[in-house]
Amino acid sequence: MKKVYTGKTKDVYELDNGNYCLQFKDTVTGSDGAFDPGANTVGLTIDGIGQLNLAVSKMFFELIDQQDIPTHYISADLATGRMEVVPTTFFGQGVEVICRYRAVGSFYRRYGKYVNEGDPLEAYVEVTLKDDDRNDPLITAEGLEALNIMSRERFEELVELTRKITKVVSDKIENKNMELYDIKFEFGLSPNNELLLIDEISSGNMRVFKDGKSVKPEELSRLLLAD
Repeated sequence: MKKVYTGKTKDVYELDNGNYCLQFKDTVTGSDGAFDPGANTVGLTIDGIGQLNLAVSKMFFELIDQQDIPTHYISADLATGRMEVVPTTFFGQGVEVICRYRAVGSFYRRYGKYVNEGDPLEAYVEVTLKDDDRNDPLITAEGLEALNIMSRERFEELVELTRKITKVVSDKIENKNMELYDIKFEFGLSPNNELLLIDEISSGNMRVFKDGKSVKPEELSRLLLAD
């Protein structure tokens, strides 16, 4: 395999068949040793979290595929920590999409003058540009269009797809007697220009609470994977 990208939580390799391989690592995003799914730095290393993240991603991708929602997922090998995916292209240099059910994290830090922490939100969707140097700035639909990153029509499609996928994830979490507060996704375009969910869907990309307390990534993964 040819390595094409080194990421915070995954490395990406090009396969001989034209697809790509995501190699999951035992790192999660955060700062000062604390987990934060919205952070753009590696916060800590947790032994075995890469394999757990892959197992959770596999479970969610297969659930989403059952709903005929398009993704880049092909298969996963839990023993090696690898996921095979179809090739995709980014919007610009990459965007991140957050769907929020409650006001926590960066949303609360920005808008705390107008909202209490934990207040419910109606599946609010926001988009940020992947740019570590500029702290992943928020951007509007108008901004994406002005910068030729994404058309307004594609943005509306992205928001609708994000809410559909978040509902699938939230329903699974509710079945485990927990509550999804927010979740981060990435999207790309297939070779035939179809909008696809890409990257991973793991405990490191979401905030989940149980009995009013935040569930840590490793514990969340084990709870989700339990029969």
